[in-house]
Amino acid sequence: MRILALVPGGIGDQILFFPTLETLKATYPDVTIDVLVEPRSKAAYRVCAAVEDVLLFDYKDRNGLADYLNLLGVIRDREYEVALALGQRWTVGLLLWLNGIPIRVGYETRKSWLITNPVPLKPEQYAAGMYHDLVSGLGIQTPCPPVGISVPRKDIDWAEAEQKRLGLTESGYILIHGGSSQLALEKGINKIYPAQSWISIIKDIQDKQPNVPVVLLKGPEDSALVKEVLKGTENVITVSPPDVGKLAAFIAGANLMLCTDSAPMHLAIAVRTYTIALFGPTDPKKLIPPNSEKIKAIQSPSSAIADIAPVTVLEQIWRG
Repeated sequence: MRILALVPGGIGDQILFFPTLETLKATYPDVTIDVLVEPRSKAAYRVCAAVEDVLLFDYKDRNGLADYLNLLGVIRDREYEVALALGQRWTVGLLLWLNGIPIRVGYETRKSWLITNPVPLKPEQYAAGMYHDLVSGLGIQTPCPPVGISVPRKDIDWAEAEQKRLGLTESGYILIHGGSSQLALEKGINKIYPAQSWISIIKDIQDKQPNVPVVLLKGPEDSALVKEVLKGTENVITVSPPDVGKLAAFIAGANLMLCTDSAPMHLAIAVRTYTIALFGPTDPKKLIPPNSEKIKAIQSPSSAIADIAPVTVLEQIWRG
């Protein structure tokens, strides 16, 4: 059997879809699963063992007829028997129908008339569970497994070597990621917690736990924030893992992860690192597994993440 999963969204969305892929692989051990994702999300599949091939398509771009015809040819050549569509655009259903994929699973909406096996859309639940509902369209009734990843051995080796180089092997460390994706900012969703607030938190941690290093994650879009935090603090370490696998391995070694609603948060959940996550306008119940003892959410009293007081974060840290 060959299955194609169409998964729009960023790296976090892909990680939340991993339990669905895991269930498909467990139900059909000999299945070949490919995914069709946005170019920015391909990196997520470095830590997913269930997928054979990652195809790229920019769902959010202004795609013309030529783009869809090209994609149509790529999909048709692979002769998929089943397609799972996470998106709800009618063009996706049309694309799958034109390809002649006999079993087309998607959510039941007003635009799902080309879906052969519609399933109820329940957006109020944890996103991984909502995505996992799609397998019921194939008659699979198993519960959604926890989000998990498969980190390559060489990425674990890199993280261990980096921890040793930075002098983190004896004491452990507190890891902070305070950034946000550029795409979120372009949408007017600011998930960046202010540098001055991080500075206050770091100083309190260093005062109470002077022997536990504080490490800032510095991604390609975090330079300005990290630079400002470093100017206001002392003895803070930075680390820049070059890919998702090495990032996940480094997160796994932390005693505590402090972060905003972001891809690193989902990786922290997957590797079971104790995490405190800050949320602005997003409902944490949709992005955090229910009844989890390893992650605590702090919701802003307004839609602005900057309105979370540092003292609120510190209370949660010392309570844990």
